[in-house]
Parts: sequence; C-alpha cells; structure tokens
Amino acid sequence: MKILKYIGITLLIGGVLFAAAYFIKTNSKSAIEYETQTAIITSIENKTVVTGKVIPEDEVEIKPQIQGIIETLFVEEGDQVNTGDLLAKIKVVPNEQSLNTAEGRLANSKIVLKNAEIDFKRNKDLFDKGIISKQDFDNIQLRYNQSKQDVSNAISDLQIIRLGSKGGAASANTNIRATVPGTVLEIPVEEGFQVIASNSFNAGTTIATIADLNKMIFEGKVDEAEVGKLIVGMPLEVNLGAIEDQSLEAKLKFIAPKGNEEQGAVQFIIEADLFINDSIFVRAGYSANASLILERKENVMAISESLLQFDRETEIPYVEVQVADQKFERRDIEIGLSDGVNVEVLSGLSQEDLIKVWNKTEPIKKGDDDEDGNRRRRNN
Repeated sequence: MKILKYIGITLLIGGVLFAAAYFIKTNSKSAIEYETQTAIITSIENKTVVTGKVIPEDEVEIKPQIQGIIETLFVEEGDQVNTGDLLAKIKVVPNEQSLNTAEGRLANSKIVLKNAEIDFKRNKDLFDKGIISKQDFDNIQLRYNQSKQDVSNAISDLQIIRLGSKGGAASANTNIRATVPGTVLEIPVEEGFQVIASNSFNAGTTIATIADLNKMIFEGKVDEAEVGKLIVGMPLEVNLGAIEDQSLEAKLKFIAPKGNEEQGAVQFIIEADLFINDSIFVRAGYSANASLILERKENVMAISESLLQFDRETEIPYVEVQVADQKFERRDIEIGLSDGVNVEVLSGLSQEDLIKVWNKTEPIKKGDDDEDGNRRRRNN
C-alpha cells in the first residue's frame, strides 16, 4: 500500500511539474531580437505638389463694335483661324428713337443749307459789283460752308445708325474678324442672338474666344507656408489628369503679390510657362498637378525616419545606438531636411553606428494564432 501511495504522490508531483512547464512554455514570449541599420549618404529634396489647371497664356475675346443681331457664323469651336479671318456677320437693327432724331437733324440741316446757299449767291453778286465789303462776303461764305458740313455730318450719323458705319466702312463693322491667330475655344452666341457693342459703359457681348494652344501656362495656388520658398525661374514637373504616364516641364514665371483667403488658409496664385511636346495635344482647362522642389541637398548623411524617436517631454530627436550585442544606448541627434522617407542627420551620429530598428514587433506563432482564433470564436 505504501508503495502504491508513493507512486501516486510521485505521479501527482510529476503531473504538476509537467503542467507548470507547459503553461510557462506556451504563455511566455521570447525576447525580441532587434535589427540594426546604418546611416547612408544620399540626396534629399523637399517637394510640394500644387493643384491647378492648364490654360492658354493669352485668351482674346472678340467683341462687336456695333449692336445688332448675329446674321451668320462662319466658324465653329476648335477651328484654326488667322488674323483677319471672318468669324461672323452682324445685321444692324437701328434704334427707332435715334433713327428719327438723325433723320430730323438731316432734314433741318438741308433747310439751313438751302437758305445759306441762296444768301451766298445773292451776296456774291453784290460783292462782284463792289457793293459789299470782302469781310462781309467772307462771313456769308463761312456760314454757307458750315451749313454744307452740317449736312455731311448729318448724313454720316444717319448711315452709322442704319448700317453701323458710314460709307465704305460699314462692312468693316458688320463683319466680325479675328484679331489674333489661334484656335477658337468658345462661341457663346448663335445665329439670331442680339449682341451689344463694346464701349466705355459696357464690356459688350463676346462673339468668340481665341487662343494659341501652343503657348500654355500652368496656373495653381500655393499655401502661404510654402510661397516664401518659391523663386521665379524654378523648374516644375507638371502631370496632366487627362494624359497618363507623361509629365511636362515648366518654369515658374509669376508669384502673386497678394493672397486670397480660402477656407481659413491664404492661397497665392502662381503661373508657370509650360513646355509642350509635339507628340501630345493639350486642351485648355486640363486639370494638372505640379511638383516643385522647395529645397534640395546633395550627398548628405541621412537615416530612415522610422529609426527616429522623440523625447516625450523635450521633443528632442534621438536614436538608439548599439554598444554591445542587443544592448543599446540613447543618442541625441540634430536633424535637418526631410523628404518623408529619409531625414538628414546634422550631428550626433556617425556612419558606422548601428541604429536600432525600435518599432519591430515579434512575429506571431502559429500556435498562438490558432489559440487567439479559438478564443475569439468562443467569445462570439
């Protein structure tokens, strides 16, 4: 009996020890073995991306010199035109009140002229006979000439109201021609539309918009935090939304001296000359993104930003440098330019130092993964 008792106690103790060893083995985590990296010599550049669009450098709006109705349109949007090409013809519709006034003025001027002519002929005979002085005759002749000029002016005014211009110039005003060569971008009117002449009180109706699509610019907006780093003449790389896998070069030519507040942030307009390849056709209004290199440094010592840590109280950057096998010490460093992947190291580190990859996590074992999965299923 005693032997059986001792055997039972021995088995019980052995089972407890086996269970404890199994529990420790399955629930303990092994120590993480950290990897290390060294600093590298590379080039770092700080870029910013500006959203904007591609527009023609110059857009010319063609406006009429007279008011009337579009009688005929000779071009369509997308047509190529040269200076002087006929775009449209306007039919003049005179204002009734102005027409009546002009006709009345002409009739009155003719009455005055007729009376002045009679007076001139009568006094000319008297002057030839020596009855009146030359001075008196000159005054009468002056009134006669002024009356003839008044009739001529009244006829011209009536022609302008009826035809849009006087004499042979009428066709020049009713025929709307291109003032610059280029592509017709937009025709906002149709035949039968009434148009208003451009004058000092009214901008007038736009009949067509013409631009040279070979001279395009990129227009975008830059935040006030970055506009101070821009310099006229900086290169840009422009990517068009409508043309994939192809970028265009550009050169910054304008930075707005005044910003506009948009959604709480001050934005400054920039413009850049776009160098277009002959192999692609760029349409006005394409959306585009431009990359600008704000700052660049060549051949500097840098580390991956993932190695960098910051003191919770002082915000001082530091890394952990290996001093022995899997033993590390803190090393405060001074950093410079960053591109989001690598950061420049100004001081506090040498290229030979082994830097701890501090954010490495231990891989999950298959047994632990299965156990966690079973636990989640039981909880559900």
